Amino acid sequence: MAALSPTSLSKGPLSNETFTIFGSRVKSGKIQQTQLRLWTSFRSNTGVKLKASAEPPALTQELKGAKQESIVEMGSGCDLFDEMKNRFLSFKKHKYMENLEHFQALSKGQAPKFMVIACADSRVCPSNILGFQPGEAFMVRNVANMVPAYESGPSETNAALEFAVNSLEVENILIIGHSCCGGIRALMSMQDEVDSSSFIRSWVIVGKNAKLSTKAAASNLSFDQQCTHCEKESINCSLLNLLTYPWIEEKVKKGVLSLHGGYYDFVDCTFEKWTLDYKGSIMDGKNRVVVKNRLFWC
Repeated sequence: MAALSPTSLSKGPLSNETFTIFGSRVKSGKIQQTQLRLWTSFRSNTGVKLKASAEPPALTQELKGAKQESIVEMGSGCDLFDEMKNRFLSFKKHKYMENLEHFQALSKGQAPKFMVIACADSRVCPSNILGFQPGEAFMVRNVANMVPAYESGPSETNAALEFAVNSLEVENILIIGHSCCGGIRALMSMQDEVDSSSFIRSWVIVGKNAKLSTKAAASNLSFDQQCTHCEKESINCSLLNLLTYPWIEEKVKKGVLSLHGGYYDFVDCTFEKWTLDYKGSIMDGKNRVVVKNRLFWC
């Protein structure tokens, strides 16, 4: 995809000067809108090609696989943002204004009970699935909802953990996995040697232990079934990784912080929830997950 050019603003008055905002030129108050055209071509072979042209800006996508061709032309995405605007105004009218006191209180601070770690997948928004309202859950989303071990070094996930646990003092950390996870499928498809040039491979290797235990326990299953097994196993490995953070284990040991796993199957719309049994998991110094309070919602 073509990169956006940086924003530059002139210091002179708007009516007499020309400036550039993300590739659009503005002169005498008029904006020359860029246009985006999406060509989708379906041909005989599989594969995807993305290419951007410089004049006019365009995104060309060729999908080989079906004997069909279609051309979709869009202006500047105004239709999408018109819909977004309507959703925002509906939120303001029916949520914000009707709960004005609550939102004014949130403007002064937050005290969520939950820290949620979920996948970045667009199909598994925790607020939609579990009904979290503003102020109820501090969230971070990444590919395959993974938690790296403490010794792995800084990342946006453990930065969020540090803030949620030490500053917000959340009482629960909930890791939510899901069915048909592309990140887990990438992990299960990986060869032993990681391609360091791939950000995805370098990230999902965090779940290597989940892959190894899945291969050991479910080698007789199909690849799809192994992926499903690994989706849940990865959650448990991330729960154990949480205990590698000294300030998390300390709070769990004191009983002021609980660690939970969740699994959303969006094919059947079911949800499994379980809680890490800390004492059972660390017994005899073994790294194993013992759970309690397992629930199944359907």
